[in-house]
Amino acid sequence: MTTAQPMPPGQLSGNVLFYSKPEPLAKELHSKLGVKRMDGPFGFAKAGHAIPLTVGEFPLAAVTGPIIFVGDEKLPIAVMGLNAGENMFVKDDGTFESGIYIPAYVRRYPFVFANDDANRQMVLCIDRAAEFIVDKGYDMPFFDDKGEPTEYTKNCIEFCNNFEIERQRTVSFVQILKDLDLFETKEATFTPPNTDGTPGEPQKIAEYFGISEDKLNKLPAEKFVELRDNGALGQIYAHMHSLVGWDRLIALAMTRAAQEQPANLN
Repeated sequence: MTTAQPMPPGQLSGNVLFYSKPEPLAKELHSKLGVKRMDGPFGFAKAGHAIPLTVGEFPLAAVTGPIIFVGDEKLPIAVMGLNAGENMFVKDDGTFESGIYIPAYVRRYPFVFANDDANRQMVLCIDRAAEFIVDKGYDMPFFDDKGEPTEYTKNCIEFCNNFEIERQRTVSFVQILKDLDLFETKEATFTPPNTDGTPGEPQKIAEYFGISEDKLNKLPAEKFVELRDNGALGQIYAHMHSLVGWDRLIALAMTRAAQEQPANLN
């Protein structure tokens, strides 16, 4: 994977969360651009309540909130909010709450690999709409005076390469789960209290795919050992343990709603 060559617009395929204006990184286009340091660089992530996750991140991400699987591809995502477009852990100043795991998908921004269908390859892009990409006053240029990628850019390319490797490893992990038929449909629900304190009607918050503990326990012994030996078992348990995070998100949402209520009455 390398930096991209200049390409006519409209040649890239794929719709990627957070990236509204991806452009192939090339010295002909971006030699005078760079990134400025910001105290709160993650403001863009405030719109991401469900963020793609790679399998190697499961143990760390499980501490923050639910890890679920969605869509036909069973894409693993970190749930970071109960409402679309609202990340509950990104503050107004563009920083994450203390102690929250920041997914690699977020940390690689504004870089991303995109499909070049014409040449059947992946090209490295930047989101030209990123607020910290500027044409003056930057701290880290993309290219040096000779038109070569700077150390900063090289490090970002390496990060994206590693992310792509992890993404492919995640696809393989999900395929193992599919082959063993371990997925089942799950629901996250919330039971609000009535005004008299009794339990109200349960409300469905989300429907998603998760790993069935019953199916896992019924696997033949040799398959279970296989999952243990290839490292998948630890990631499975991380996912299963993470689902208690639904209660944390609900409690956080209720606390914030209670805090905002007096202000709404004025």
